[in-house]
Amino acid sequence: MGQKSETSVVTHRFKGLTALVTGAGRGIGLGCAQALAREGADVVLVSRTQTELDLAVDAIGRAGGRARGLECDVTKPEAVTDLFDRLARCDVLINNAGANAPQPFLEVDVATLDRLLTLNVRSMFLVAQAAARLMARERRGAIVHMSSQMGHVGGPNRTVYCMTKHAIEGLTKAMAIDLAPLGIRVNTIAPTYIETPMTKPFLDDPKFRDDTLRRIPIGRLGTIEEVVAATLFLAAPEASLITGTSLLVDGGYTAQ
Repeated sequence: MGQKSETSVVTHRFKGLTALVTGAGRGIGLGCAQALAREGADVVLVSRTQTELDLAVDAIGRAGGRARGLECDVTKPEAVTDLFDRLARCDVLINNAGANAPQPFLEVDVATLDRLLTLNVRSMFLVAQAAARLMARERRGAIVHMSSQMGHVGGPNRTVYCMTKHAIEGLTKAMAIDLAPLGIRVNTIAPTYIETPMTKPFLDDPKFRDDTLRRIPIGRLGTIEEVVAATLFLAAPEASLITGTSLLVDGGYTAQ
């Protein structure tokens, strides 16, 4: 079995729809933006780094997709308001921006605590709320929050990260109930360790990498393509009866 999902079959599931992806300058966010563009969406890429956005939009355009990049610091409520004021519609939201900063519980400093709560929880809430307000006008839409397997279990040196991702899992369930009458579905993707720029510093440590692989029954790390495939499924019409749940893309990590 290959490790990558099939990307050569394009079904145009998102043709005519506007999809917004946060944290879209690299990693999983960039992968989602590229895949949505291949599937026919008009993609809005959001990141704090304009140079990353420019490169991503250029690559999508050269591949025949439609995309634009909007620089935005989603940790600032006024910036989120301005971002959505510039949009006429939003049919799909991939709420992906997030971070991690592992520390032993007894050593967690207030600055790290506040930074992760602000980015991983408050900003995701505010972005989802603004997107849902646009979706409510059309009485349809799909929101996919990027969570983690750590939103279902605990892990050493990850008390703050686990707390934020458990919060997103709870937020998703409550949002799904509130927004279902408006035709808006809300779900999460919960990946295991994926090789991305964010995880590279941890996975470059041989001891950490070996321990991680030992905990994944399938015996390997995940790929960006695998997370993207699951994310697009939850956002697509074929998942029209799925809301308020979490799709674990974890190689069996949480089954133990």
